Amino acid sequence: MSSQPSQPLPQPTTSAAPVLIAATNQAAAPVATFSAEVASTQPRAPLTSNDIEIATRAADQFQRLYYNTYDSKTRLSELPKLYRPTSSLTWNGKPYQGVDGVQDLISQMPVSKHEVQSFDCHPIPGTSPPSLLVTVSGNVVHGRPNPNQAKKRAIDEQPRVFHQTFMLVPDSAAPPTKAGEVGKYYISADAFRFVG
Repeated sequence: MSSQPSQPLPQPTTSAAPVLIAATNQAAAPVATFSAEVASTQPRAPLTSNDIEIATRAADQFQRLYYNTYDSKTRLSELPKLYRPTSSLTWNGKPYQGVDGVQDLISQMPVSKHEVQSFDCHPIPGTSPPSLLVTVSGNVVHGRPNPNQAKKRAIDEQPRVFHQTFMLVPDSAAPPTKAGEVGKYYISADAFRFVG
């Protein structure tokens, strides 16, 4: 068995054009707080404890915004604003694509009430500000209890345990931020699963 010399990985060049996310007519909601810095082709510095702390605050702000919006009467018009046409969503194994897919899913769902039990956030180096991997666990109730119904309640009115994972990506179509300003993110990928 002969071994071939390994090829070096291609290095980014300063002349490469950045990939931009196409803006939609919908305004992006501010999701997370980060200090902005100029993107560079230089090796990234390791994440600091300050980066982790900022990411955690950003995740807290995001999960509050997301679930308050999801549980609101205006969710059909407001929740899709957190996504882009390139976003992907998987709900209990069923895939949906982009803003239209999110609207399709939400339009089929009964009213809901989410109760977040825990969340975590991991900044993903490679962009400035970094993308965020956000994981959330909690309980959700779909539908409203009917007081006129017999004591046996429908399954959709029972609390269910869920786990949801988001990949938040800096929104390049948003106006630039300055150090300490609110960074603007959108949901690039979203995976929801009932776990109990």
